[in-house]
Amino acid sequence: MTTFDFQDWQMTGYQQAWDKQKVLFDAAVADKVAARIPRNTLVFCEHPPVITIGKSGDKGNLLFDSARLAQQGVSFYEIDRGGDVTFHGPGQIVGYPIFDLEQFHLGLKQYIHLLEEGIIRLLALYGLNGQRLDSATGVWLDTDQPLRTRKICAIGVRSSRFVTMHGFALNVNTDLAFFSLIHPCGFVDKGVTSLQNELGYSLDMELVKAQLRGILEELFVI
Repeated sequence: MTTFDFQDWQMTGYQQAWDKQKVLFDAAVADKVAARIPRNTLVFCEHPPVITIGKSGDKGNLLFDSARLAQQGVSFYEIDRGGDVTFHGPGQIVGYPIFDLEQFHLGLKQYIHLLEEGIIRLLALYGLNGQRLDSATGVWLDTDQPLRTRKICAIGVRSSRFVTMHGFALNVNTDLAFFSLIHPCGFVDKGVTSLQNELGYSLDMELVKAQLRGILEELFVI
């Protein structure tokens, strides 16, 4: 059986989480190079307010410089994932799967599709119709209504030797005002939302994490 370990880092600074991710990622890649079977790990955490931009991101989508962001208590990192600029903060479930995709018999596109599927199934538990958007990763609402289309989960990954790091960010109780600091994921004509915003009440983060973990186990454990 191919499965994964689970770790909940709770509230963790972005740099610390990135460093811990890289330790897991580097160990998994080293195992593959040595023809050993890597350990698969799913990490959940939250971050203090931080904006990150991927290696191919457009800095024009960052609407304020790092000094101005710092004044508002927001840190900034240029990182090695795919995707453009995004925000992480309290009330958001950030998921970092460090998975050896070959063990799961997956290519990178199939892997991202399964991450999206996991979020879509979670949203369905709350009566929300999560959807994919052509030419854009992540999970969205109302994709058939361009003026109302809004993202609830961003996805950006890195892989080497079919080992993944980085992952997804699901807005649960996130303060959406922070997204006004950026053009989220490079889009200027689409909004951002959260479970709290859609449902009208604050959710129990531990419950949502447990639900999402269970769904991902159903999708990935083979």
